[in-house]
This record gives sequence, structure tokens and C-alpha cells, in this order.
Amino acid sequence: MVKNKLYHGNNLEVLKTLKDESIDLIYLDPPFFSKRKREAIWNGDVRTFDDGCAGGIDLYITWLRERVTEMYRVLKPTGSIYVHCDWHANSYIRVEVLDKIFGSTNFRNEIMWVRATNTGSFKAIAKKFPNNIDSIFYYTKSSKYCFNRITKGYKKEYLRKFNLEDDHGKYKWQPLKSCSEETYDKLDREGKIKNNTTSKYPQYKKYLHELQDGVPLSNLWNDIPPIGPMSKERVGYPTQKPEALLQRIIEVSSNEGDVVLDPCCGSGTTLVVADKLNRKWIGIDQSEQALEITRSRMKQIKK
Repeated sequence: MVKNKLYHGNNLEVLKTLKDESIDLIYLDPPFFSKRKREAIWNGDVRTFDDGCAGGIDLYITWLRERVTEMYRVLKPTGSIYVHCDWHANSYIRVEVLDKIFGSTNFRNEIMWVRATNTGSFKAIAKKFPNNIDSIFYYTKSSKYCFNRITKGYKKEYLRKFNLEDDHGKYKWQPLKSCSEETYDKLDREGKIKNNTTSKYPQYKKYLHELQDGVPLSNLWNDIPPIGPMSKERVGYPTQKPEALLQRIIEVSSNEGDVVLDPCCGSGTTLVVADKLNRKWIGIDQSEQALEITRSRMKQIKK
């Protein structure tokens, strides 16, 4: 059985030591090729973290391709990978790395995470739209993979439309755009059909109690806010992601007991969430400061 492990070192070298087809889920949040150095405050000290790769885009893609190739090897045939990036290199990452290694047929979604409302100074965005969205590319290794359906609750505005009521409960009139003749006749016999002369479609009674458990989750994730300056989650790491984001990914694409790998684990959010959700985890980072933050967070949840 795989044990929880935290590695300090070059993730390419560590990945080479992992067994073939031993990982169920990978979340990769690599440097964004922003060519910036970020500062973080940890235990009163100011520490610097790289968020880029020396050299141009070709070198960056080569660096990433070597690592993703190893990730493909260690991923189980039923496994999934989520690669988190932003506008700096997302098109290169999808076409030059993920499509070539995992195959375009195993591309499932480009998830768009709305991570901010307004970014950049007025001068910087004077002649363009603000960049408020990160891309999360979702690939699987094959056509057979874990996907636990998640739904979101219905908006109150939608629920208020069920403002009519009969002996069967609250309902609203819903356009009947397509159905079999048998279904139409059944609804008509039950008195649930209304032909509206203002619409080309007949209408039927949709009852509140017939609603499913929620609205299927789409690839636009605008309901998870970033880590705010006063958030209890905040640990001072510059690229820290919210636990809710990783919880969604882990719950959708893994089950209890599965092994989750984060090859650029940073402040350890993936590992913390995986542990809370009863998954096994493996984290890798070359920054001792980052691993110090991860160890501290792990101690807190173990308490």
C-alpha cells in the first residue's frame, strides 16, 4: 500500500522513482511562466519563490514535457490529471504537452476558474480586458476513468418560479420541446399538458419535488473565491489555491483510499485536502520553505 510521502527535491528525479501505474489522480500547478519572483511572509520572514522558468517558452515547454511524460507513466489506466495554468502559456501547454502525451481524444474539459474580479492596475489594462481566469486542463489516461458527478444547488430565483400549486404540490409550466407520443399522451391524460397559443411548444407541469439533486456542474467555476487577505486558510504562500478548489477536483476524480499526487505541491493544499478526504497522497517540491509550510499545515490537521 502506498504511504503518504513528502519529497524535497527535483520533481523529475522523484517522479522517476515512482512505480508505473501507481497513481489515481494528479493535480499539477507548475510555475506559470510569468517570469516573476513572488514574496511570501512565513513566521515573520520574507521569502522569495520563483513563478517562472529561466529561458524562453521553448525551454519551459521542454521542462514541462519531461515531467508530464513521467506523470503519464505513473498514472493508472483509470487515472486523471488536472493541469492548472494561466494565460501566459496555456495554449502551448495544451497543444505541445498534454495533447501529445495524453492524446487529444483523452481531453475532457478546459475548466475556467474565475480566480479574481479585477486584476492589474488601470494603466496596465487600459487597452485590454483584465485576466481574471485560470485554465485547468482535465485529461484522462483512457476512456475508462473515475468521475463522481457533482451538482450545484438551484438558485433561489429559479425555485421561486414554482409558484403554482395543485394536489400534487408546487409546480410551474415548462415548455415541452421534445418527447415521445406515448409520453405526451400520458401527460395529457393526467391533465399536465397546456397548449399555449403564444408559444410553438406545448407546456407541461414541472413539479418542484421532481427536481434532481441539483444543477450539473459546468466547466465554468465561478463559485470558488480565491484566498483573501483575511482568510483563515491563508498561510502567506504567494500562489496558494483555496481548499474548495482542490476538494472539488479530488472528490470528482478519486475515491477514498486512492492515491493523489501533486508534483509541485507548494504550500501543500492538495495534500491537506486529500488527507481530510481519506486519500493517500504524495507531494514533491524543491523549496524547503514550501515544505516547511506544508509540514506545519499537516501538523494542524492531525491535531
